[in-house]
Amino acid sequence: MSDSGYLELTQLIERLHRHFLDVLRTELQRLGYSDINAVQALLLFNIGREEVVIRDLKDRGYYHGSNVSYNIKKLVENGFLVQERSAHDRRSVLVRLTDRGTDLCDHIGALQDRISERFVGGEKEATDLEKATGLLKRLDRIWTDFIRYGEL
Repeated sequence: MSDSGYLELTQLIERLHRHFLDVLRTELQRLGYSDINAVQALLLFNIGREEVVIRDLKDRGYYHGSNVSYNIKKLVENGFLVQERSAHDRRSVLVRLTDRGTDLCDHIGALQDRISERFVGGEKEATDLEKATGLLKRLDRIWTDFIRYGEL
């Protein structure tokens, strides 16, 4: 891939992420959720049916520190999450979905299924998707190594 191909890919990744948030925003509006934004809905979906330590969400690299704290606070206030201290480590704060949060995640999962069915229509598309996923995982490793170890 040429330098311009790499730059085009990184711009496409950023644009696709914004578009995906727009898809979630549109679905939230369609479902009548006015007290949650797309980033918060994605956070809920990534928590899923697990009980998660907030620190782990930050460590996974999906979210930045203050954004996680703010969004968790809003999700608790609006009844999508329950937050409590860990019984094993009082410094750790656990979050899990409420029934309302689970209901919304089910809707988002159904949306993801509909998009997936339309996107991956046959064997060729499935193979292309595997190749693209492999390429993006390789790029993720390179970026992660750069963040951890500095120069490449």
